[in-house]
Amino acid sequence: MAHPNIALVKYWGKQTARGNLPATPSVSVTLSALETTTRVETAAADRLLINDVEAVDPKIAQFLDLLRRTYPIPPLHIDTHNNFPTGAGLASSASGFAALTTAINAHSGLQLDTATLSGWARCGSASAARSMFAGFVSLQAPHWQAHTIADDQFWPLDIVVAITDESVKSVSSSVGMENSRLTSPFYPAWVETCADDHAYALTAIRARDFEQLSAIAEHSCLKMHAMMLATQPALAYWKPATVAAMQSVRALRAEGVPVFFTIDAGPQLKAICLPGHADTVEAALSTVNGVTRTLRCGLGTGARVVST
Repeated sequence: MAHPNIALVKYWGKQTARGNLPATPSVSVTLSALETTTRVETAAADRLLINDVEAVDPKIAQFLDLLRRTYPIPPLHIDTHNNFPTGAGLASSASGFAALTTAINAHSGLQLDTATLSGWARCGSASAARSMFAGFVSLQAPHWQAHTIADDQFWPLDIVVAITDESVKSVSSSVGMENSRLTSPFYPAWVETCADDHAYALTAIRARDFEQLSAIAEHSCLKMHAMMLATQPALAYWKPATVAAMQSVRALRAEGVPVFFTIDAGPQLKAICLPGHADTVEAALSTVNGVTRTLRCGLGTGARVVST
């Protein structure tokens, strides 16, 4: 089992070197209530079920091929379930590859430590490296294996997710990142400034400075989406309800509610607040026109084996 994570300092873009290496460092929080559960069994041939539907996923096939170059992994029946929308901007690929890597490690008796598993999970989805760990997580050079900055008990925060569209996004993150790298005039500045954003966020987390973390998280989010909008063709993942939810969060903050927002490559808004304010935040977001439902989370644990 693994949980998705949402980046507070965003990652968007890959290095040209092999290994699915991010172009920038990132900081995330692992979510507690959203889960990917994956079971693997030895089979006559590889077979994949996603939410009980047979699927063909080239990224998973490539990932298995890469693992088999190093480890004796048999053909596998992979059965994976998400309790949240898949492929809709809620980091299902992050939790999916973290859960798959964890399941294969247990099933095949590889006995790999979590740092090594994080490096392998990154090869499937770079953000999956972060879902291997609990709480506040950093992914950075030189090794590009994630690690926990502060666990889920260090600084409890609440997250309210405003769902605006549950359909699979039309442009995948992998395709969008490469298009941004090749065509967005803002991409070089994005890469150049992310290291400072990363350092600033680490300082805010370690000091439990909510105001500073709010400022850098929203800045990183909006800077990423500005760069994405300048991609050709433009990457416009937001819905009208996404923008309305942003305005709702800003209005709450103006009223003294400690809350900020972040948005990944999709239309869902995530509002992060201090404990004791989630009811207020959820009530406000639930009234936004176009928000179909909300999800509540805290900070979650890392990927783990729940049965064998």
